Amino acid sequence: MNNIYITTPIYYVNDVPHIGHVYTTLISDIIARFMRLDGYDVKFVTGTDEHGQKIEKAAQERNMSLLEFTDGTSAVFRQLADVMNYSYDDFIRTTEMRHKKAVTALWTSLCDNGMMYLGSYAGWYSVRDEAFYQEKELIDGKAPTGAEVEWIEEPSYFFRLSAFQEKLLTFYEEHPDFIIPKYRYNEIISFVKSGLKDLSVSRKNVVWGIKVPNDDKHVIYVWVDALANYLTVLGFPDVKSKAYQDYWENDNNTVLHVVGKDILRFHAVYWPAILMAAGLPLPKRILAHGWWTNEGQKISKSLGNVIKPFDLVKEFGVDQLRYFLIKEMPIGNDGDFKRSSFIKCVNSDLANNIGNLVQRTVSLLYKECEGKVPVVNNSLLRNEEILPDYQEILEKVRGCIKYYNLNGLIHIIEQLSSIANEYIAVRVPWKLSKSDPEVMKAVLYKLLEYIRCIGLLLQPIIPDLSSKILDQINLPRCRRDFSKFSVPISMGEILPKPEPIFAKII
Repeated sequence: MNNIYITTPIYYVNDVPHIGHVYTTLISDIIARFMRLDGYDVKFVTGTDEHGQKIEKAAQERNMSLLEFTDGTSAVFRQLADVMNYSYDDFIRTTEMRHKKAVTALWTSLCDNGMMYLGSYAGWYSVRDEAFYQEKELIDGKAPTGAEVEWIEEPSYFFRLSAFQEKLLTFYEEHPDFIIPKYRYNEIISFVKSGLKDLSVSRKNVVWGIKVPNDDKHVIYVWVDALANYLTVLGFPDVKSKAYQDYWENDNNTVLHVVGKDILRFHAVYWPAILMAAGLPLPKRILAHGWWTNEGQKISKSLGNVIKPFDLVKEFGVDQLRYFLIKEMPIGNDGDFKRSSFIKCVNSDLANNIGNLVQRTVSLLYKECEGKVPVVNNSLLRNEEILPDYQEILEKVRGCIKYYNLNGLIHIIEQLSSIANEYIAVRVPWKLSKSDPEVMKAVLYKLLEYIRCIGLLLQPIIPDLSSKILDQINLPRCRRDFSKFSVPISMGEILPKPEPIFAKII
């Protein structure tokens, strides 16, 4: 069985988390939850990036010590991860000693392999992005992200990135699914073909960071520091550790980095080159998603339209937010957060479609079958009453997950619910109770099976509410993974009294 290692970027703690952080980790969490339910061994990690010049400035502006500031902000990110019900296995902080050990070992390995040299850097640097930019990349005197840049000249250690141009291009050619979506893959190839220059990987006038081994006048560039976290959580530099062997060194594993489009270059160019230079295996996939806008406007503090996730959760609920974000923005595209769209989505999909299906079906069972799963003659479960094609449904869903089409996964679930609701309208089970009660039982049993499939498939997306659906039909916990997807609900089971699961947003 393949092992799956799923990572989010570690989030920069210069400010509190926003909707983009929620979305990135949500994508990772849904994939991790799905793969676990499908029998895979999954390790899913997230965390915070706490070094660099931007952190120094943020702490100074708040009159706080660096450690006090990073401790506080990192705790908020962790709190959000828990509030959003992310199923992470590890939360890494770059201020931890285990991380310093890993970064130092990686740097030393690069030096030992002749991949570093001391030189002098003169060029443009963005404190906000913690990134170096070439003159040709600037747009109206600013970084491509819109960030301000400043000219700096200082001694610096350089990584021989230029030596990996052809190796990277060969790797991309041999691994056409390395970057998803495809047009991002093409963008990276175009960037690398335009020519790679050696990368400045240390800063001399920065205090807050990991010191360069044997030269404490320099601090390791924050992005080299941050990228190494993917190895830290696996026990690096102990390459014999079980976690490293299971999730990084294993030829049969899948390493998936989920990132925003703005940091794709760091993950798809610099990180593979660093790993090549250190003689370490490369990740298998990088999934780059788009950005959110707010009611059609770019999100920025200056416009005062930053979307605050804690406020949304308090007003609407965790699972409601999880569902909307995944449905509203297909991965790879940009998405617009509209309050009206959020409310419409929750009311239409969850309350009206899925919620009504569950409520009507279980209420009918209480009225007509004494609150029990009906005992049905199998000969009646054919023609109009034939049960769902479990294998076909599961294969379609697996296809969506294989290509990280989470929006498609929701579409399949919506279809199942719509089919079941249409089936109720056609068969009218409350009328069958008088004309043909045995067929009515078969109809209700089929509806329960649709509800079971919907509840199982919703587990990665809305874990709490899906659990309530499955509790409502009394499905045992031991039958909620996908190995039991084709096992129908047991006849004769006593069901809990029906209770509303999805409340409408007024």
